[in-house]
Amino acid sequence: MKKFITGVLLSIAMAVPALAADLEGRVVNIGSDTTYPPHEFIENGVVMGFDVDVVAAICERINCKPNWITTAWDGIFPALVNKQFDMVVSGVTITDERDKIVDFSDPYIIVDQGVLMRVTEMGATIEDFKAGTMRLASQTGTTNAALGEELVGRDNLRLFDSFNNAVIALQNGDVDGVIIDSTSATAYEQEFAGELKVSITGLSSDPLGLVFQEGDSLQDAFNEGLAAIKADGTLDKLVVKWWPK
Repeated sequence: MKKFITGVLLSIAMAVPALAADLEGRVVNIGSDTTYPPHEFIENGVVMGFDVDVVAAICERINCKPNWITTAWDGIFPALVNKQFDMVVSGVTITDERDKIVDFSDPYIIVDQGVLMRVTEMGATIEDFKAGTMRLASQTGTTNAALGEELVGRDNLRLFDSFNNAVIALQNGDVDGVIIDSTSATAYEQEFAGELKVSITGLSSDPLGLVFQEGDSLQDAFNEGLAAIKADGTLDKLVVKWWPK
């Protein structure tokens, strides 16, 4: 597992209890911006990723069937509030501001934020971006973008509608760094090995959670399933699968 990943929040349990939650085979519609590897992405027309595997494992415990609905990040939370789907799973950071309009599960992983850069410019610092001599980018509406603005100012931050587009701009030299979760940065490091690498690390540590409509009992069922896959080691195995040491 890469050093930038803080780790999974582990439950301490002597034995895995029988689960009370049973959704009786219910289809759960899940809104997701499926452009954020390795959390969620589309390959050969199929939604795949760490988050997808986490939800599948939980649904095995609480008897449900996930139905993934690709949704643009911009507006994904209002869409959930308006009941366009049952939940959102999209590498979502738990924040107080979001918690005002939606409910979160317990955290299932903690990620660090860092800056993905071209290897030819390794050694640059946040001060270089703050001074305006280098250009920072991120995805609009994310906690990454909010932190980027806090660190370097809005004038020195370029926003894109997806991280994929921000990374393409980085590769093309249109920007000089992308502030991004460490878990997703590792996928781009692998895809562009020898070209892109995380240089600036440890900017912030953030818990990710599954997202529900306020007051929805799905939250309790998924929390129970999440606790089970933490306790029996399934969640740890999925972390190793997607971020092998």
